[in-house]
Amino acid sequence: MKLFAAVDIRGGRCVRLHRGDYDRETVYGDDPVATAVELAGAGADWIHVVDLDAARTGQPVNRPAVAAVAAAVDVPVQAGGGVRSAEAAQALLKAGVERVVLGTAALADPGLVRTLARSSRVAVGLDARAGGVATDGWRTETNRSVLEVAAGFASAGVDAFVATDIDRDGTMGGPDLAGLAALLEATPVPVVASGGVGGLDDLDALAGLEPGGRRLEGVIVGKALYEGRFTVAEAVERLRGGS
Repeated sequence: MKLFAAVDIRGGRCVRLHRGDYDRETVYGDDPVATAVELAGAGADWIHVVDLDAARTGQPVNRPAVAAVAAAVDVPVQAGGGVRSAEAAQALLKAGVERVVLGTAALADPGLVRTLARSSRVAVGLDARAGGVATDGWRTETNRSVLEVAAGFASAGVDAFVATDIDRDGTMGGPDLAGLAALLEATPVPVVASGGVGGLDDLDALAGLEPGGRRLEGVIVGKALYEGRFTVAEAVERLRGGS
């Protein structure tokens, strides 16, 4: 399994939200690029960047910062937040982003995802609250389940699903193991887990998931790293099967 170290950007700063609530923000630094460089240098396999402002408005106000992160680190960058057009996706890819995550656009315009997936590395963000996929910076809830949306993209050629349990995100209260296992069983597409990781035991549990012989591609970790629950090196060792 791979460690995706999270760098969420809002107003040019590196932040974390609690359960996707923009009014419950913790600022961890004024330089997202320096944070990304530190995380990559410590051994993170990927840097996962989200433009939180764009996720709400669709306006890529933090795109220069995302591009700067991609240029500064020597590991692949996965980026999302407000990617709602082919032009937005291509701008990130041209800036050096390895894989682009589409969430709101995936539900609003599935054809866009399929078109992009023919020539680029695209992931679909499955952001769920109370069983339903949410869009527009997690503010708009739908009645479509994670498994339903995933099924619609199973043969679309997407690179991965990024599955986030919004009610666990930023809480460090533990990941949704049952939901992730169900998603692994339901789709052949690689799955990256996100939300709730608070300790090394959570990483052990995620690394041990293997329904139908399938394992997670990786896990996104943010707050637990910033709060010092464990180091990047410790996380990577656990995800590689170390003790």
